[in-house]
Amino acid sequence: MRGVRTFAQRTRRGRRVLQVTLACGLLAAPGAPANAESRDIGRDTLPANDGWAAADGGTTGGSSADDAHVFTVRNRTELVRALDGGSATPKIIKVAGTIDANTDDSGKRLDCDDYATGGYSLRKYLAAYDPRTWGAAKPSGPQEEARQASAAAQASRVELAVGSNTTIVGLGDSAVLKGASLQVRDADNVIVRNLELRDAYDCFPVWQPNTGGLGDWKTAYDTLWLRGATHVWIDHVTASDKGHPDEDEPTHFGRNYLRHDGLLDITNASDLVTVSWSRFADHDKVMLIGNGDTATGDRGKLRVTLHHNEFESVVQRAPRVRFGQVHVYNNRYVVPADAHDYRYSLGISTESAVHAENNAFTTPGHIEVADLVKSWNGTALHQSGTLFNGFPVDLLAIHNAYNSGSERDLAADVGWTPTLHGTVDSAAKADRDVERGAGAGRIR
Repeated sequence: MRGVRTFAQRTRRGRRVLQVTLACGLLAAPGAPANAESRDIGRDTLPANDGWAAADGGTTGGSSADDAHVFTVRNRTELVRALDGGSATPKIIKVAGTIDANTDDSGKRLDCDDYATGGYSLRKYLAAYDPRTWGAAKPSGPQEEARQASAAAQASRVELAVGSNTTIVGLGDSAVLKGASLQVRDADNVIVRNLELRDAYDCFPVWQPNTGGLGDWKTAYDTLWLRGATHVWIDHVTASDKGHPDEDEPTHFGRNYLRHDGLLDITNASDLVTVSWSRFADHDKVMLIGNGDTATGDRGKLRVTLHHNEFESVVQRAPRVRFGQVHVYNNRYVVPADAHDYRYSLGISTESAVHAENNAFTTPGHIEVADLVKSWNGTALHQSGTLFNGFPVDLLAIHNAYNSGSERDLAADVGWTPTLHGTVDSAAKADRDVERGAGAGRIR
């Protein structure tokens, strides 16, 4: 009869409706924004003009990967296999859930004692190299050799090489890579998005007696390290020390026993990098762009754009720059009232050319505007549109006025004007937008 469908007809129609619904992304995975799941973000490429990484052909990551090189990984073993030793084969790696780099091949959790070898122990190490008895010489001998062997054992698990033409994305809103040091070395065309990078914890810091005249502890792992890397887009990433805050570590030889290095370091002539809509939190040395005053090979490189990022409860290097042309715009800086160890946000170092505009700084505590900028051998800083606790300020004028005598005055002309960028919003609007939208799990 007309108007009456058989059960089979109704079933076929129901299947077609379901297929259309799924194709439109209306049934997103639990916990994931529907609009993020309605497209494959692993195939996304950097939009045109979105910072320095859009120059010279742009950044496409692994978007051209064939189906055989699209991986969903749930543990360290699967991640290492997908990374393929840092190969340049186009690949898309989707991280599902939490992956801990400090695990063995069977998935068993490894702690510092599991890596220790050769008779190493922190107690013996401290006794061997106490400056009161050892002096100012570089550590050597059995305990330092044991420390090096132990450190190598950990490095073999946590250092993960990322090759050219690679996209790494987190699935949903809770993808986490913990304990790892992602290293993009001499690679081109890499995208890292929608991923929480947590706690690249060094079990075996080395004592350096002469650092800073007082000695200091040096750690090994940056959470994400670009070394000789080009065309890199880092977007909607959250990076922190969550799990092992340095403030909870003890003091040895009168110095804080730090366990973490940088959250994101961009060094060794890396170039054409965009860092957007990411969150950097609860850390000391956040971001180093250029790693040495004598690294003259960095001239003409280290071109980096930082926009719509949040720096919250960080001590310094947000960023510290040598040599590079760095565009810092529409970022949000939050310094808590109890941040008594705060040092600075913008570090202006040798031959740097930082163009900072429309950034917002908020601190209810004792921090002054003059504390926001620190200079070592720097000569220039462009700043405009800066807000400090909601009020417009001139970072450059205040730096020069309050640091005269202790630091050289900075000129306003950095020798270049950014052209690769989207709309530069007011600092007030950016502050609101970044608070709502920066970090992993917030791609829209």
